[in-house]
Amino acid sequence: MERIYATYYIETPVAVEKAAAVLAGEQSSGTFVSVPGETDELKERFAAKVERIEILDSVSEPAIPGLMGKGQYTRANVEISWSIENFGYNLPAMVSTLQGNLYEITQFTGLKLMDLEVPESFKQHFKGPSFGVEGTRKLTGVYDRPLIGTIIKPSVGLSPEQTASLVKTLIEAGIDFIKDDELLVSSANSKFENRVDAIMDIINRYADKTGKKVMYAFNISDEIDNMHRHYDKIVDSGGTAAMLSINSVGLSAAKKIFDRGQLSIHAHRNGWGMLNRHPLLGIEFPAYQKIWRLAGADQIHVNGIQNKFWETDDSVVKSIKSCQKPLLGGYSILPVLSSGQWGGQAPETYRRTQTTDLLYMAGGGILAHPDGPTGGVIALQQAWEGAVKGLNIAEMAQIYPEFGKSVEKFAK
Repeated sequence: MERIYATYYIETPVAVEKAAAVLAGEQSSGTFVSVPGETDELKERFAAKVERIEILDSVSEPAIPGLMGKGQYTRANVEISWSIENFGYNLPAMVSTLQGNLYEITQFTGLKLMDLEVPESFKQHFKGPSFGVEGTRKLTGVYDRPLIGTIIKPSVGLSPEQTASLVKTLIEAGIDFIKDDELLVSSANSKFENRVDAIMDIINRYADKTGKKVMYAFNISDEIDNMHRHYDKIVDSGGTAAMLSINSVGLSAAKKIFDRGQLSIHAHRNGWGMLNRHPLLGIEFPAYQKIWRLAGADQIHVNGIQNKFWETDDSVVKSIKSCQKPLLGGYSILPVLSSGQWGGQAPETYRRTQTTDLLYMAGGGILAHPDGPTGGVIALQQAWEGAVKGLNIAEMAQIYPEFGKSVEKFAK
């Protein structure tokens, strides 16, 4: 039978082989003690298997306080596999198996899911992203460079009319993509339906006039019935995208939205820090993005180079490159860079990733530009033009006036 493989980075006070066996047993056919019915035949068919152990190093203090062990704590990479028979093509059940009670097993003082591999048969059951990179490019008409995007700021408090006015300014400046902040869905002074009406009136009239339809990702994160109602409102209004806070709405609810396939879905990973920030707890992005790619997300946040948060540049680059790797021969997903971005990070981003298949988003980096949003959009376009040409920040500042003002404003 086909098998699913998962790689974990672990820390344990017991023998690694014993800890790995406990993980495999707890997350398949076993428990803490042998039980009637757990025959050799059953275990051969359904028990998880320890496929590989790579001892790394040891430390004298645990990464996370546990109930067992004193002295030395061994760190290792461990690969475990499960028969597809255990959970079939059920993503929540797969996640429960790969990320369930194993975090609470006393034999571990640290554990993180690093990556996973699914068999080819998943292609028959999961269609993956409906749009991905090429579909999103087609919807926006933007090719051969990153999509330049921004977030409505202030995050909450603007009326639909005020938001639409800002959208008009951004569109006329040449923006490709705009989104609601994750904090806003439907507020007291900005009801969802009213905001969609005001914004899509601007977007549709500009598209009729110029042929360019800016993508606006309206945040539909809510209870499932409301999400579908809001989705319908966007479609009926001529919109092309919606945004989901995927960690908040959950895998099954998000997949139900992804499966509709009429809108490009912007997957916002807010809450990521609680899943990943500790080096020996949670899930690493290569595994995380595969789960959401299988479910059908078209765009997914990866943070950004020299970001305002805790994540290192190496981690961000690894995340971008993991999105570029084919999954089941396709399943394209667009990496979304954000978090304290302005044009100054473009040269290093391009140098380290060698791709323009990105959605490059700046909030303050556009809206707080000395020349206003218009100057901010132009500066980001200039930054990426210069980055692809191999220019450094100083050279670009001399050539491009709007970018030069960005350097004066944002460079540290």
